[in-house]
Amino acid sequence: MGDLGIPLIWTYSSQNLGNNEYEIIAGVAIGEGYHIYSAVHETYEGPLPTVLKLDSVAGIQFLGAVTETPAVKKYDENFMNDVYVMEGNAEFRQRIRITDPNLKSVKGMIKGMVCADVCKQFGPFAFVIDLSTGVGKEFDPLAGTEARDVSGNDPFRLASVDLAAPINNCGQETTTQYSLWAIFLFGVIGGLLALLTPCVFPMIPLTVSFFTKGSEKGKGKQRAITYGFFIFLIYFLLSLPFHLSKNVDPGVLNSIATNVWLNIGFFVIFTVFAISFFGFYEITLPSGLANKVDNASNIGGGIGIFFMALTLAIVSFSCTGPILGTVIGSIYSTDVQGVFNLFGMELSMPAAKVSAAMMGFGIALGLPFALFAAFPGLLKKLPKSGGWMDDFKVSLGFLEVALAVKFLSNADLVQQWGIFKRETFFIIWILIGALWVLYMMGIFRFKAGQGSKGMSRFKLSFTIIIALFTLRLVPGVLPASSLNRFDFLSGFPPPKSYSYYHYEEEFKIYRDLDEALAVAAAEGKPVFLDFTGWACVNCRKMEDTVWPKEVVKEILSKEYVMCSLYVDEKVELPAQEQFVYETSDGRKKQIKTVGTKWATLQTETFQNNSQPMYALLSPNGHLLAPLEQSSDDPSEYADWLKCGLDGFEKWKTQASAEAR
Repeated sequence: MGDLGIPLIWTYSSQNLGNNEYEIIAGVAIGEGYHIYSAVHETYEGPLPTVLKLDSVAGIQFLGAVTETPAVKKYDENFMNDVYVMEGNAEFRQRIRITDPNLKSVKGMIKGMVCADVCKQFGPFAFVIDLSTGVGKEFDPLAGTEARDVSGNDPFRLASVDLAAPINNCGQETTTQYSLWAIFLFGVIGGLLALLTPCVFPMIPLTVSFFTKGSEKGKGKQRAITYGFFIFLIYFLLSLPFHLSKNVDPGVLNSIATNVWLNIGFFVIFTVFAISFFGFYEITLPSGLANKVDNASNIGGGIGIFFMALTLAIVSFSCTGPILGTVIGSIYSTDVQGVFNLFGMELSMPAAKVSAAMMGFGIALGLPFALFAAFPGLLKKLPKSGGWMDDFKVSLGFLEVALAVKFLSNADLVQQWGIFKRETFFIIWILIGALWVLYMMGIFRFKAGQGSKGMSRFKLSFTIIIALFTLRLVPGVLPASSLNRFDFLSGFPPPKSYSYYHYEEEFKIYRDLDEALAVAAAEGKPVFLDFTGWACVNCRKMEDTVWPKEVVKEILSKEYVMCSLYVDEKVELPAQEQFVYETSDGRKKQIKTVGTKWATLQTETFQNNSQPMYALLSPNGHLLAPLEQSSDDPSEYADWLKCGLDGFEKWKTQASAEAR
């Protein structure tokens, strides 16, 4: 079987090898002109491998690794790497031994990527194989599955938590406020930065000349304004697909920041952009598409102006893409979830923020084009393209590499591979900074004749800043010390605990809520509950810059029992703790990993899916104060903690009165 629009037909079977040994086989017929990829990769830079995974349950012993039909090695221009492909028919096999005679079937899944001119992910396809007949079939793990009856004992909806009425409201409103204007301004800043990129800046005089040459009297300004509006409109239209669904599974949103393959994919994309900025090649969309749009721009009137704006959006994609991708990724990985009411319509809050960011980006990008087209005299004040543009382009490349390392570090941190520990991260950034300085000084070049000549005041000042920043990173490769604090980089490098050196934790932190509540009851303290994630930038910022401040540290370490719950923890729960759960909006959700468990608790009880998110609870789970997202002011944070302590005293008084 296969997924809609995917030219794959999968079959599943088993072979009895005797002595309770079986070979599980997933075979596939691949459509003509298409191919899939081997499970084996030499590097991370490439397509998604095909993954065959059987459910690990008691009674199954795995004998060796997955084997497969021999794949053909070839160079793939799309991934710019050697890949191993399979065409026609292929098989993936896993040998097992059955140690439990009562086990009559085996379940598993297969997933990967299928490509022709374009690529598409397939799966995961779940299957079950009857060992007695050797016949298997696909199935939906949740279709027809009854959610576990948790009425009266729902582990994810704590009845004691009343978000609208905490024991102490701290004098605050408890409703969540969303700052769409802040996101809009963030988009404006991104658009202004995009104007300076080598894909956009040289187009300003070229585009303006289109409007000023031969234009009828009085028409130039009108057309220029129309052109700027169309740029804004195009970027707004790009945000509309994000509004297709408001009920997005929180696990899907978190996966943008924590999914290993997505992070590796971002690493590849940013690296590809960086190499382009270094001058080795130019990234363009397919020439056919670009030419069609450009030809359409020759049509007169508003349609022609619209296609001129669309041409700009397409041509500038290689520079604006990473900026927009970063904005969208940060919104979906860290922002508060919910809905936004606009003229009676309920819009997804993350999607509304994407629209706000896109509108800000489009306005900032379109406004200068409109102004220069309306007032051509301003063009004379623009600096001419030259060596400085090379310097700017290469500098963007170094920044892209630094960001690429961050994405690869995210993947390593979530999976706990131990490859990109804190010191390794700093070593790579130091090397990037050193090469950047050498380039700016003219000692190092990616190709002959690159960059500006001489050393202007601005260039010298910029080079000194890069050099000082790089030198400041050096203590990052050494054991913990006063110089090894990087509050200004919080969230970028891995946490201090993820280190080759022994690190003494500053706080005693529990990783299970039930355990923390039991300790709190025994010690007579409230619980400080922290919903966090391995790849959460704002979480690391709070832990590095706010928690260690004496005014905060004193309260946290002495007055509270601390509990951190990682919503992106990939460790699977014991088999007896895995089950299908029905959420408050009626969706069936499989509770399989530790992260899924805590993310569901946060969503169902606290109606929130952003990290970090903090809650102060009594030992029996009552909410002591309003929820806290993140405040970078230690004194305000300490006041909130004190408010929770006051709420704890009120709770104890109420509990004593009820006991009498």
